[in-house]
Amino acid sequence: MAASVIGDLAQESPAKKQKLSDEGVPGDAKQEANAFQNLEIVKVLREDSKLKLITVLGRFTGVAGKEAVVLLERLPFHKEKVADVLSSEDGRTEETLKNDIYSTHNVFSSRTLADCKATVIYPATSKHIDKYTEHVPFIVRETPELFRKVTKPCLESSKFSLQWVLNILEKKTESDRIVFEDPDPETGFILLPDMKWNRSDLESLYLVAIVHKHGIHSIRDLRREHLPLLKNILVKGKAAIKEKFNIPGSKLRIYFHYQPSYGHLHVHFTHVKFDAPGSDCLRAHLLEDVMENLEMDDQFYSKKTLIYVVRENEDLYKAYKAAGYFDE
Repeated sequence: MAASVIGDLAQESPAKKQKLSDEGVPGDAKQEANAFQNLEIVKVLREDSKLKLITVLGRFTGVAGKEAVVLLERLPFHKEKVADVLSSEDGRTEETLKNDIYSTHNVFSSRTLADCKATVIYPATSKHIDKYTEHVPFIVRETPELFRKVTKPCLESSKFSLQWVLNILEKKTESDRIVFEDPDPETGFILLPDMKWNRSDLESLYLVAIVHKHGIHSIRDLRREHLPLLKNILVKGKAAIKEKFNIPGSKLRIYFHYQPSYGHLHVHFTHVKFDAPGSDCLRAHLLEDVMENLEMDDQFYSKKTLIYVVRENEDLYKAYKAAGYFDE
């Protein structure tokens, strides 16, 4: 999701609910004291060595009963700063292996360069904690009948709040982060950076287009009548990214998630070199493929069996298990 507000936890009122993200933009980040000096780690929720990411559950001392989910991920290298990392007087190295011409070293870089990006959800609800905890995955083959009988009722009864999406669309928050907007209520959208992107490394570019039109929850709801909206997102989204970041459409992966993480239609724009979470075949549906399918058949996504992953903590998994789906 794209919502984030840069702030200093150490100085905020404990009762104030917020999402925080250190965007890591040189010259643009807010300087602060250590926002986590009063954080007590409760447990590790998830660790991903490939993505260099760890998610922990914590509590800020002195704030009873309120928990925080903290996502820590390694920042990408800044090419122009490699010399500083390797030869800084503040840094040091530690040899860990030596074999003929090959050696490996731990590099402790200068403290003037950030090593990690931290994203904080605080106060975190039980749904947030579940979302960021590692759970066993299962594949669902969702037929139209299963969508009507299991998926749709489950999603309608267990929604995440969309208030943060409305805040973006109504310009109450994050208006300074908007890359492009078409305000048309039927075919318009807002394009802004996803909080997974640090907004400095263009090869990990990640933006999201959130549509102004309400009532479209996922690709299941799309019909031929929505093609002008989808074409508008495709054409103007690519043009805005080309103008702002000088990245052509031939280097962009443009897709929907199914299931999406929130029930308001949005489109993901990522650099083709970036192995973004959810860009695999079990979740991503390319925008241009979706458009072509709708041109062939207005009811394509109301009739198609859609395959995706659910995890054992999710309401959808529990609903499918209760329906006897995983007893095969």
